[in-house]
Amino acid sequence: MVVLNRIYTRTGDGGETALSDGSRVAKHSVRVTTYGTVDEANACFGMARVHATGEIAERIARIQNDLFDLGADLSRPGMDRDDEAEYTPLRMVPAQTERLEAEIDAMNERLEPLRSFVLPGGSALSAALHLCRTVSRRAERLAMELATLEDVNPAALHYLNRLSDWCFCAARLANDDGRADILWQPGANR
Repeated sequence: MVVLNRIYTRTGDGGETALSDGSRVAKHSVRVTTYGTVDEANACFGMARVHATGEIAERIARIQNDLFDLGADLSRPGMDRDDEAEYTPLRMVPAQTERLEAEIDAMNERLEPLRSFVLPGGSALSAALHLCRTVSRRAERLAMELATLEDVNPAALHYLNRLSDWCFCAARLANDDGRADILWQPGANR
């Protein structure tokens, strides 16, 4: 259980922050930038959820919870030392990605194949989901960069890769199952 008695601690005033294992790193480190971008993606999903109802709202809520799990995973370096930890660190698991894949497959069954690239927009929910998609992609790029420098849970990387695909399919569904998608017209404004 998380208990936050105070919101500010002043311990980061010098440009460092604590990771979940207690170690301190620069606030601009790749690890902090990566989980910070996951947090940004979560905020975008919160905005999308404002426009969602029913099953899609429930799915977004699950994703938001997953993104907190992902942030917790990324904020703790040293997977090889997990068994030495005082408590079992929270790590992403393949089942979370598998759930996204099942939802992507179900959504994709309702969509016509694309004949052009889709421009972000259409309904408010679709536009918000496209923002979620692009921020999730940025988080994935950062996580891949982090993985070249330090050990990163492969399940976290897989989840981020599927998440942007999920957003794309959900954005198309939010545009009347793709019928109201705004399609790119190459060279249309020359």
